[in-house]
Amino acid sequence: RFYFAQQRALAAACAAPMAAPAATSANAPKETVYVNNLSEKVNQEEMKKSLYAVFAPFGPIIDIVHFKSNKMRGQAFVVFRDVPAASSAVRQMQGFPFYDKPMKLDYAKAKSDATAKLDGSYLAKVREERTAKRRAEREERKAGAKKEKAAAPKAPREEAADAEMA
Repeated sequence: RFYFAQQRALAAACAAPMAAPAATSANAPKETVYVNNLSEKVNQEEMKKSLYAVFAPFGPIIDIVHFKSNKMRGQAFVVFRDVPAASSAVRQMQGFPFYDKPMKLDYAKAKSDATAKLDGSYLAKVREERTAKRRAEREERKAGAKKEKAAAPKAPREEAADAEMA
């Protein structure tokens, strides 16, 4: 099943006329392409293989990041070795029907870890600090939400039940 879907996607990409240039991107061109509006019904491994098959003709791919979490559902990042390959992919694949949904492409906002490792600017310590900071902020928000819930006024029924217990 995967093989035929992959072949159809690749054949359609090669046979389709060049797509019109996308609207100007809000982000500067980077090696990493942000892909949105992906099918959520396809499993993670099949999606990665299909994305590789569709984007490989544009240039060497370093990494494909695709998560199935609620926050990242239907999204992926494709990391190319160079910016011209990524730019070509964004221009030509914008709106390409992929698993019956038109892909939306843009450049990533930040440099990917894969490209940072290639050019030597990757700092694991900085990433760990950033992750720890985000985790602490998330826990703070959860604690604040619990306090607000506890401080909320009780409904009249709950107050009556509390009075009967005392």
